[in-house]
Amino acid sequence: MTLQGVLAPIPTPFQDEVLDLEALARNVTHWMGTELAGIVVLGTNGEAAHVDDAEADRLIAKTREITPAERTLIAGTARESTRATIAATRRAGELGVDAVLVRTPSFFKSLMTSDALIDHFQAVADASSVPVLLYNIPQVTGVNLSAATVARLAEHPNITGIKDSSGNVLQISQLVDATGSEFQIAVGSAQTFYASLCVGAVGGVLALACLQPALCVRLRQLVLESDLDNALALQQRLIPLAEMVTSRFGVPGLKAALDLLGLAGGDPRFPLKTCSTDVVEEIRSALSALEA
Repeated sequence: MTLQGVLAPIPTPFQDEVLDLEALARNVTHWMGTELAGIVVLGTNGEAAHVDDAEADRLIAKTREITPAERTLIAGTARESTRATIAATRRAGELGVDAVLVRTPSFFKSLMTSDALIDHFQAVADASSVPVLLYNIPQVTGVNLSAATVARLAEHPNITGIKDSSGNVLQISQLVDATGSEFQIAVGSAQTFYASLCVGAVGGVLALACLQPALCVRLRQLVLESDLDNALALQQRLIPLAEMVTSRFGVPGLKAALDLLGLAGGDPRFPLKTCSTDVVEEIRSALSALEA
């Protein structure tokens, strides 16, 4: 299982609040026709917090059915308790994913010490039949996985990498320095993709890749070729749209952008609300600017 390259954390289509698995299949088929290294189902952009266990299993099974074996398929399996996370992780493994992505528990965030997090992730990794990837997204959870904590977890043979969505390039650099070369570090922020690659990240799990896979892949290739001037210029072009579908308008913005591109975005599940007409037009302009 590799995090090298660009993976798309895909949204979950709903039709009147009900899973739309046929729309999911159409989207995945489209993405598999691009240069993406793989996809992540049931990440933050997949509204994992809004689906129950039975729905999660159906989403994973349908995505596995459509995703070729040579592409990486990762499923988010985080729950608030270690017990429930282990159960979800085992089910995902049985459904054929290549790895699981496990976000930090956060409801009792003040008690999520380094020792508590280490015990949690090690227990999940011990029980998992597939590799475990750590998921750090402190702007959502209020819990940050420090480089020192990640370094200790990286010693576990079944914890093979991390998706860090903090947007903190210094932290990416610290993670690279604190872990061995076999531990894979992917960035979850398209706004800092260029800088993160320059300090040692091997790939990205980027919401923007759902919309502009070719440009995201191109940015990474330019860095690998040491064509840094063109890489930086492309990074700057991508930032406005990347911000719109993450920090500014979030999942509703990403789904609106998919609709504009002719893919199945649709409505988010309540309590998230669809984007206003003004926001949709702003996203449309950002998409058009990248096509110019």
